[in-house]
Amino acid sequence: MASILQKVTGGGAVTASKPIKLYSHAGGPNPWKVAILLNELDLPYETSMMQFPDLKKEPFEKLNPNGRVPAIEDPNTGLALWESGAIIEYLLQTYDASNKSGLSYTSGAAKWEQRCWAEFQMSGQGPYYGQRAWFILYHPEKDLTSCLDRYGNEIKRVLGVIDSHLKKTGRPYLCGEQCSYADLMFVPWHWLLTQKPNIMGEDFPSEWQKSYPEAWAWHQRLEERPAVAKAREAREKAKAD
Repeated sequence: MASILQKVTGGGAVTASKPIKLYSHAGGPNPWKVAILLNELDLPYETSMMQFPDLKKEPFEKLNPNGRVPAIEDPNTGLALWESGAIIEYLLQTYDASNKSGLSYTSGAAKWEQRCWAEFQMSGQGPYYGQRAWFILYHPEKDLTSCLDRYGNEIKRVLGVIDSHLKKTGRPYLCGEQCSYADLMFVPWHWLLTQKPNIMGEDFPSEWQKSYPEAWAWHQRLEERPAVAKAREAREKAKAD
């Protein structure tokens, strides 16, 4: 175990000879952020689809004290991790330390800019999209106009931030000419705006394309990546099942 941990912390490369176990949920976007990265890195993994009641009790709560997905168990290192951002950072540092995937900017301003966007995704996009989804999907019986307006406006603000940034920089991706892991972290939450049930209404893709064209084109570029398509198809199958 000591030699493995040394490799994980920078003493050498780790080989994913055994599948990583990803705990996921068909509807929740955060686990699919991890699935996309696992696909991009071409790492073997198997997915365990969880039901919400099982997240708040043992044995899962021992794995993730917060009782949420995603979580992973990595038999190659003996580590179990939770929180999507931490998992993504772990996978990149452990299995892509040489940046063979090209998903990380490793020097200059872009190295830190990608961290800014990753933090924005986790603190800005996820919570607001998630709250809108919660009230739309699980509380339709109440008069929640102010809540829906609040989170709907925040969704548009997030799209506006991305759109304005891409216009100003003239770049195809958030940090430069190449797609980074930070770009990919936004994708599954944006599925809530392009797929059924659409938390902003069925006509919203047209509004997005018209009002935030650079952000729309950026999202379409990300959707075309094979790793994203693979995760999207797996999610649709899991939802159908």
